[in-house]
Amino acid sequence: MGISRRDFVKIAAVASAGLSVNSASRGLKAASLGRIRGANDRVRVGIVGFSDRCKSSLIPPFLQYAPELNFEIVGISDLWSRRREEGIAFLKGKTGQAVAAARNNEELYERVGVDAVIISTADFQHALHAVEAVKAGCDVYVEKPFAETMEDNRAALKAVRESGRIVQVGSQRRSGANYTAACEFIKSGKFGPITMVEMSWNVNQPGRWRRPALVAAIKEEDTDWRRYLMNRPFEPWDPRKYLEYRLFWPYSSGIPGQWMCHQIDTVHWFTDLPHPRSVAANGGIYVWKDGRQNADTMTAVLDYGPLDDPQTGFQVVYSSRMHNSAGGVKEYYFSNGGKLDLDKNIVTPEGGLTQGSAAEMGMKANLLERYELPTEKVETAANTGADPMTSSHVRNWMERVRDRKTPRADVVAGYRHAIAVIMTTAALHTGQRVTFDEARQEVMAGDKVFQS
Repeated sequence: MGISRRDFVKIAAVASAGLSVNSASRGLKAASLGRIRGANDRVRVGIVGFSDRCKSSLIPPFLQYAPELNFEIVGISDLWSRRREEGIAFLKGKTGQAVAAARNNEELYERVGVDAVIISTADFQHALHAVEAVKAGCDVYVEKPFAETMEDNRAALKAVRESGRIVQVGSQRRSGANYTAACEFIKSGKFGPITMVEMSWNVNQPGRWRRPALVAAIKEEDTDWRRYLMNRPFEPWDPRKYLEYRLFWPYSSGIPGQWMCHQIDTVHWFTDLPHPRSVAANGGIYVWKDGRQNADTMTAVLDYGPLDDPQTGFQVVYSSRMHNSAGGVKEYYFSNGGKLDLDKNIVTPEGGLTQGSAAEMGMKANLLERYELPTEKVETAANTGADPMTSSHVRNWMERVRDRKTPRADVVAGYRHAIAVIMTTAALHTGQRVTFDEARQEVMAGDKVFQS
């Protein structure tokens, strides 16, 4: 590889260099670069990573809206020959049209030529693949987590802002009717100040993030391991880290990047707060002793509030376990007047200040009126499968590509949820109280920058 991650990201961050993040050595002359689209021109889309998520949840709604909005998929980039072939066959069966196969993203941008891409690759690759795409002149739909390190996070934010491209991050709760109504209710002031948030994501699935059949089938010669690693330190070929990357750091943070990022994004959205003030967390591999490095159980406490007023704010308690599904997915917001429950999609006076308790202190009761939110349910086992929120989220991106307005989950939303994910990862890895240096945009474990 011959290049450090720090130098690699510096290269990626220089917009004028026009370099491919994957090669870091050759000028990128994309066939799509500089294309000027009219309002009626067809948008040519490339798939970056033909994953199960892309196949089951992203492509179906895209194909549903493509005729109306004049989009088409013209190419698939995947490092693994099997995935490329499966993608071509899948799209041929769905559309009757042949698409081009690209062995890597350089080929997709240089030979195929695309106006936009859908990125559904390994967690650690999202930010850098987004950098590649916007430098090639493409609009982007990129899956979450947006980034797993602050170096990648900053590089992607800079590149996207300099490019002016439309980037939608896959935080699909922002396209849910119930979440939108909850956000409006909280911001209206009717809920009162948030005093506590409790979130959980619990499953009991030994095979979660495991792909034993594929691990047994893949061969190093059928993919490009060095390209896959991008700016992560080189290590010998490991099919598990290629296909079960969610279990292994530094390819994924596991629970924080997969699940917490969805839920913590609602905190940022509902409050306009950019990131936690501090995070403390611990966890471990308590049940699934299968060689993984990322925890199967974790709890984090995140402190939120105005950065200049430590006496104002609230805690978020986030917990997740992968060995008992009791409780499922829960998101509870509390105020002094009651509870907002995004599992049951209802606001109630539960737990609010009653007259009896208030009178003792010469205060008035504070009880919210019952309020029903639109009904949309997040299933515990939802990893793939097109749902209404994802469908609406994909359409929102397609519409914003057309009208050039800001999408619901823009690059700033992705940057902010990534900070919370990285802070939580740092707390899990170091056991220290973690803060954020606003001036340097760095995650601090104690008094040192977290070296991820």
